[in-house]
Order: sequence, then C-alpha cells, then structure tokens
Amino acid sequence: MQSYGGFWIRVLAYLIDWIILYFASSVLSGIVMGVGFASINAGYTAVSTAMLGVAGISFVLNWLYFAILESSSWQGTVGKQALKLVVTDEQGERISFGRATGRYFAKFLSVLIFCIGFMMAGWTGRKRGLHDIVAGTLVYKANSPDLPRNSARVFE
Repeated sequence: MQSYGGFWIRVLAYLIDWIILYFASSVLSGIVMGVGFASINAGYTAVSTAMLGVAGISFVLNWLYFAILESSSWQGTVGKQALKLVVTDEQGERISFGRATGRYFAKFLSVLIFCIGFMMAGWTGRKRGLHDIVAGTLVYKANSPDLPRNSARVFE
C-alpha cells in the first residue's frame, strides 16, 4: 500500500477545497460588490476599489483556509479530510502556522513554472510537490502504517 498522497488524490482534494472556497468567495464578493455598486454615483473609482477589495479578500481567504486548517489538529483542509490525507513535517509532526503559510506561498512557484511543481507529486519518491519540498512537508494517507506514531492520527 502506498503511504503518501499522490498527485491524483491531491487534485481531487483540491477540487473539493476549490468548491468550498468558490462559494465562500462568491458570498463575500457579492457583499463587497454590492457596496461598490450601491455607491455607483460616486463613479468608476468606487467600483474599481470594490473589485480590488474582492481580489484582496479572496487572496486572504484562500491563504487562511489552507494555513489554518493544515496547521490545525485536522492536519489538512476539508478536501484532505474527506480523502483521509494529512500534512506533516518530515518527522511526522503537525506543521506550524508559519510552515503552513510557507507551504501555501511556495505553491506560487509551481504556478510560475507552468504547474510542474504540482505535477512533481506524481513522480517524486515521497510524492512531494515543489511546495512540499520548499516547506519541508509530506502528505500521508492518514491510515498509512508509515505515518510516524507520534503524529496525530485524526481518523482512527
């Protein structure tokens, strides 16, 4: 049995997370844009500012969603929880908020190189993406016998 969360299961986990974040961002965007359009008499600047606010809110929402959940006792997002995956450091311990933040921002490196950094999880030995290598993290299947015993086993 493979111990690590590989490329395709992580893609599926991300799709679950994307759906959650899409709806949360849509609600927040509707509120912010509603305020922007309510002040349409103020001109183009108010709408532009509202759109910039939406982008900022979405960015912060995404970062906090991933960083808080991956550093929590859950050790993963809702998508990872649903697929029984956990994020750990290289010793199998829960990661800190700072490491989870670094992991999140390291994903932008993968985007810059045409998403190859994400695809690396399909062929590297421990199924690590570029962001995992940069942040010093691993994604295990929660029921893996290779998951170090000192790690929180959320699903047992």
